[in-house]
Amino acid sequence: MRSMWFLVFLFGLSAIVVPAQRTPPPAGPPTPARPSPTRPDSIQDVGLYSYWSKMTNQDRAGGVLLGKVTIAGEMLPWEPISVIVNCQGTMVYTTETDPKGEFAVAPSSVPGDVSQLGDAQRQMKTHYEGCVLEGDLTGFRSTKLTITEHNLRDDPEVGTIVLSRDSTARETAMSATSLSAPPAAAKSYTKAGSEMLVQKPERAQKELEKAVREYPNFADAWYQLGRLQVTSAPGIARLCLEKAIQIDPNFVRPYGQLAALAVQAQDWRAALQSAGHSLELEPRGTIWVWYYSALANFQLGRLDAAEMSANKLVAMDPLHNVRGGEQLLAAVLARKADYNGALAHLRNCLTYIRTDSDISLLKQEIAQLEQKVNRSN
Repeated sequence: MRSMWFLVFLFGLSAIVVPAQRTPPPAGPPTPARPSPTRPDSIQDVGLYSYWSKMTNQDRAGGVLLGKVTIAGEMLPWEPISVIVNCQGTMVYTTETDPKGEFAVAPSSVPGDVSQLGDAQRQMKTHYEGCVLEGDLTGFRSTKLTITEHNLRDDPEVGTIVLSRDSTARETAMSATSLSAPPAAAKSYTKAGSEMLVQKPERAQKELEKAVREYPNFADAWYQLGRLQVTSAPGIARLCLEKAIQIDPNFVRPYGQLAALAVQAQDWRAALQSAGHSLELEPRGTIWVWYYSALANFQLGRLDAAEMSANKLVAMDPLHNVRGGEQLLAAVLARKADYNGALAHLRNCLTYIRTDSDISLLKQEIAQLEQKVNRSN
C-alpha cells in the first residue's frame, strides 16, 4: 500500500491537491544511519537528537539543547512525548522525544549542517536563556527545567524531565489499567515495545497477543495491537481499539486511531465522531486529531468548522509533520472564496516543500488562484 494518497478538492476552475495522511505508521523508527567521520549526516537522515549527539559538547553548546524524559514508576509510551519551551509564559518551541525518551531543542525547524551553528548559537542565546522546558503528556504532571547560561555556553545537557500521573485528570494518554498488569503481561508488553524498536512488528504482535491473553483488561496492549494492524487488517484493528476504549473510556489515544481508520475508509461522519470524542477528553487536541477533524468537516461541507480545525493544526505544527496540513487550510479558504487567504498559505508551502512534483502542483494551484483574484479585481 502506498504511504500517501491524494485527494483533489475542486472549486470552480482551481484545485488544491492535499496529500491525505493515513495514521502515523505503527512501526518503530528506522535505525539511525551512522554519520560520516568527517562531516555529520543531515538531520533528515539521522534524526535531530542523533545528529547533535555526534558532536562534542563544545560544538553543541549554544546551538542545541539535549535532554531526556522519564515517567515515574512506569515505562515510556511507544509514541513520542512532546517537550515544550516556554518563555515568559509563552510557548515558543516544541519538540518530541525519541523511543528512548531523549529530545533535542534547536532554534531552526530543519537545521542543516554544521555551517549553520554560528547563527544557531546567536539565536539560542538571544531567545532561550531563562526559558523553561517541560513535558506534555495528557494525564501527567511534569517537572520543569530552566535553560541557563551554562547550558547555552558550556554544556547543552539540560537534564531529565520527570512525568508523574495526575490523579485529578479525567483523560490520559496511557491507560491506568497498565498499573494493574500482572508481571507476565507487563513483560510481554515491554518485549513487544523492544521488538518494535528493532522493526519486528510480527514479533511485537505476538507479544501483545500474549499480554492481552494474560491480562484481558490491558487497554494499552489492546491499543498497540490495534495500531499494528491499521493498514494490514483494519477491521481487526478497529475491534482492538474499541476494546481498549471499552476497558478505559478515558484513554484518549484510541479515539485518534479510530478517526484515522475512518479517514482511511473515507467514512467522514465516523472520522468526525471519533475526532470529536478525542477532543472532548483532550480539548487541546493533537496535530493528527485536528487534521482528521478538518478533513472530515471539509468533506461534509462544514467549512467554518473545517477552517477552525485546520487553523488549530497549522498553529500546532510549525515543523509541518502533517504533510498537506497547510494545503488543506488553503483548500478550505478557497472553497469559501477567500482566494487571497488561500494564496498566502500556498505561497508559504513553497518555503518548506521540497518534492519536485509537489512544488510543480503548488505552482499550478497558485497560478490558477492568481487568475481568479485578477478576474475579481
